[in-house]
Amino acid sequence: MNIARIEAHILSCVMPDPVILPFKGGIRTIYKRDALIIKVKTDNGLTGYGPGPASEQMADKINGDLCKLLVGQSAKSIESLNKWIASQGRADLLLPYGAINVALHDLLGKYEGCTASELLGGRVQERLRLYGSAGMYQTPEKYAAEAAQVTALGFSAYKYRPALGPDEDLRTVQLMREAVGPDVGLCLDAHGWFRMGDESYTPKLVEEMAHEIAPYGITWLEEPLPPKDHASYAKLREKNIVPIAAGEHEISHQGFMNLIQNRCIDIVQADVTHHGGLDCIKKILEACKSHKLEFAFHNWGTELETIADAQVGACFGKETASWLEYPCYSHRGQSIMYPFPLADEILTEPLNIEKGNIVLPDEDGLGVMINEDIFDKYPYKPGPWSTFQINSPPQTLQLSGDHAMVWDSQ
Repeated sequence: MNIARIEAHILSCVMPDPVILPFKGGIRTIYKRDALIIKVKTDNGLTGYGPGPASEQMADKINGDLCKLLVGQSAKSIESLNKWIASQGRADLLLPYGAINVALHDLLGKYEGCTASELLGGRVQERLRLYGSAGMYQTPEKYAAEAAQVTALGFSAYKYRPALGPDEDLRTVQLMREAVGPDVGLCLDAHGWFRMGDESYTPKLVEEMAHEIAPYGITWLEEPLPPKDHASYAKLREKNIVPIAAGEHEISHQGFMNLIQNRCIDIVQADVTHHGGLDCIKKILEACKSHKLEFAFHNWGTELETIADAQVGACFGKETASWLEYPCYSHRGQSIMYPFPLADEILTEPLNIEKGNIVLPDEDGLGVMINEDIFDKYPYKPGPWSTFQINSPPQTLQLSGDHAMVWDSQ
């Protein structure tokens, strides 16, 4: 069984109208959401699919260099293919290859007649706990109302993005706790705190904010500091004020090992799409288990990404694979966030979500069927999917690829 063809399909789901989101110090605008779907076909007619990092650059690497390296290779040993790519000595291929790695697990599972989880060592969990994720720059009152909506959907935790300034960010936490009661988790994704220009929070202010919100029993404070500043994360965690989470913006496996081995954070975050595929995520989870740290999947894409995350997360106990992020898009009928129908239409059947948990399928591979009609329905539209306009100093930050790509200034 040899690889006969590899295709990367980059797609765009354009917002009906640009989504305007004011924050303290500027405005964020969302124009579209992109997705990258990888299709690997073998000479015996089997096909595997995987989600990838949605950018033109990644699609070109997959359709170009990676296709040349992998077509004709045997698909029966993913480990051998991993080593083959690593032996090329090209760091630029590792991120896009991660998407192919997922598709290979889907394909090989179908060939062997087993789930991707079985290829990764076998399941410890048959269902994973989800946290409902939304909360894009709005008033404290609207955050509180949204938290209540997400809780009503069955999720036991809600994640949102604070960037309103210290007083309003604190009031948001107070109102949310009143709205959802004492038993619902509150996760603060504070990546905006270091993207507010002159209004950005200093490490001292971040520490003060952590003390202010601690009495409200938050589940974690996520990325309150620039991601590369591991030393500041370690100092903040040492103070044991609130649980600290990070990892989404790491760009290498060594970066994760530094976070974990130096105990810079309490909760490690990564996703299959941006951190090397299923085998690399498994290694990160193994390191978390060894160091007795929690892992919470970052997952901000399609349902294909959700099920890929779940397949590897199921191979670890709840004490390690604690949470899986589940974006709450408005096209599902709730007045939450913005629409991203492509996220669901990628599958022919919806995932099995019960009472805030994803129940893993027993079918072979990833256990889902792909709707290839989306390849024509959602043609790619070039350009950034999101921009941050900063008031002082005046600048525009563009998110030109997918969520974990480096910010570009113009």
